[in-house]
Amino acid sequence: MSIQEQFNLALAESKNLPERPDNMTLLKIYALFKQGSTGDATGDRPGMTDFVGRAKFDAWANLKGTSQEDAMQQYIDLINSLK
Repeated sequence: MSIQEQFNLALAESKNLPERPDNMTLLKIYALFKQGSTGDATGDRPGMTDFVGRAKFDAWANLKGTSQEDAMQQYIDLINSLK
């Protein structure tokens, strides 16, 4: 199975986890998904009043330079550890 197929499977499995992960883990899941699917963060950082958007953008931006394949593998591993 290719890394893309494993990534897509992990994405589907992420919607059916036995329990909801804590907020820091959710941020990591989001950031790894974004890095794996689109690459480095783009666009403007959300404003001070958008706490959630800003946290998500910062988590994604912290992965700058991580290859898409590496981010996909980390995403797969994280989802598998949460099952």
